[in-house]
Amino acid sequence: MSEQMSARRLRAEPEREPVSGWAVGFAVFGGVTMALIGTFQAIQGFAALLKDEFFVVTKNYVYDIDVTVWGWIHLILGIVVTVVGFMVLTGALWARVLGIGLVAVNMISQFLFMPYYPVWSIIMIALDALVIWALCVYDRSAAEEAGA
Repeated sequence: MSEQMSARRLRAEPEREPVSGWAVGFAVFGGVTMALIGTFQAIQGFAALLKDEFFVVTKNYVYDIDVTVWGWIHLILGIVVTVVGFMVLTGALWARVLGIGLVAVNMISQFLFMPYYPVWSIIMIALDALVIWALCVYDRSAAEEAGA
């Protein structure tokens, strides 16, 4: 009888692999970096709205979007990314998935903004890639087991 019960337990509770301490750290890194990226993005938007001549506009580029429009895009996207970055710190799966999507949109917006401020755009794209990686590696079961 005891053999049957232990066999049921094995089926009901699969063994978990040992959890690396890095798993939760990746999520924290992703959430905090998202909040920073969003803040930087919002500041970039304010700069474009308040002093649009700060950004050098390249003539004869493939697309021509007014710097004020970019200001609103960066401001709104920055605020949303910051809020979702703090939500990622709660460990919610929906926040992580939404974070990955928003950071991907942010990455595209920075790519399109590259003619106006190339070095900053490249730095932001690299940070966005790191955040996407960190949020994809994170495992909720690891956080539960680590007590987070």
